Amino acid sequence: MWRRGLAEYPVEQIRDDFPILATTMNNKPLVYLDSGASAQKPRCVVDAMSAFYLNDYANIHRGVYRLSQRATDLHDQARSKVRKFIGAKSDKEVIFVRNATEGINLVAHSFGRAFLKAGDEIILSAAEHHANIVPWQLLRDDIGVVLKVAPITERGELELNVFLDLFSDRTRLVAMTHVSNALGSIFPIADVIRLSHDRGVPVLVDGCQAVPHQPVDVVQLDADFYVFSGHKLYGPSGVGVLYGKSTWLNKMRPYQGGGDMIETVTFEKTTYAPLPAKFEAGTPDIAGAIGLGAALDYVSAVGINRIEAYEQDLLRFATEQLLSLDGLRIVGTANNKAGIVSFVLTGVHPHDVGTILDQQGIAVRAGHHCAQPVMDFFGVPATVRASFGLYTSKNDIIALVDGIRVVQEIFG
Repeated sequence: MWRRGLAEYPVEQIRDDFPILATTMNNKPLVYLDSGASAQKPRCVVDAMSAFYLNDYANIHRGVYRLSQRATDLHDQARSKVRKFIGAKSDKEVIFVRNATEGINLVAHSFGRAFLKAGDEIILSAAEHHANIVPWQLLRDDIGVVLKVAPITERGELELNVFLDLFSDRTRLVAMTHVSNALGSIFPIADVIRLSHDRGVPVLVDGCQAVPHQPVDVVQLDADFYVFSGHKLYGPSGVGVLYGKSTWLNKMRPYQGGGDMIETVTFEKTTYAPLPAKFEAGTPDIAGAIGLGAALDYVSAVGINRIEAYEQDLLRFATEQLLSLDGLRIVGTANNKAGIVSFVLTGVHPHDVGTILDQQGIAVRAGHHCAQPVMDFFGVPATVRASFGLYTSKNDIIALVDGIRVVQEIFG
């Protein structure tokens, strides 16, 4: 692991902790610029999961034998690490799920069916990932809620005044992204929460693209629900987090039924376990939670404030370099952005750009980024997206710019 005390951001030492970054792709050094889709994993995360499987594996919460108790302790420690990382008040408010998508579906199912009825309204933004649109559409189709959409500007910023105009006496929930995965725009989520609470409306926040890039304190934000995925935060895939205020979680029915979420079961009636087990039916991804805990340890050691400052500098550098290219247009130019740059090239489809860059060992995302309404708003079928992680270097940006020049040469 990189050494503390270095005056400058130790990107090269950090890169050494990610073995995949030293590999080649298509006989070229790998340039990984798709961390927004899924971040690479430091060696310590893989080691923690491997050590658990090799030395400590057993099912949790159910065994009286020492090995099970040891596995349970490791899983509980991982939950505590999450609670500390996001500033939650209690471990009981940290629910392990498969990913942020499952967290949103959990709230749509359990909160929606407990507190919403036909004609009640949910406010989304025009910049949402499909995972924060489709679950609410399913709820709409099932019980008849109404979805309202707060617009964004041509720069990709939330139109806050129009958002406020969408509230009515039937508004029951706001579900909104913290950072747009397609544009990088950082929404004023603290203001969104405060203004919603002023009107008595709870807020769910999709924090997938925020938590890896900036400090997040759910208590300071006063979020009612906050979701994120482990795989975007340098942890394994298959594990994510739903934070929820206990005042809401205690009132909500379980999302799934089965082992570990019960207190007592008869054929006549079941009573449910207290939080967080109430929402964690069945055997969880134990190793995944432990791997996520190791990832949070790693990010904390680097320093989330330090990561944020470094990535902001990298974003400025990348923006300047990309705008120096003729025929390149950045899609999403908000004043407040995270480390994501989406762009289009005149006369070249984004998929062709992505394919030619791949031939040069450069991994970017090309497509609609699970945000088709955003593409429709900007009048493009897709964009090329370069997204950064704590290991991204300026050399990666230079390689991207050089690669785009090759694309332009090929297409004349």
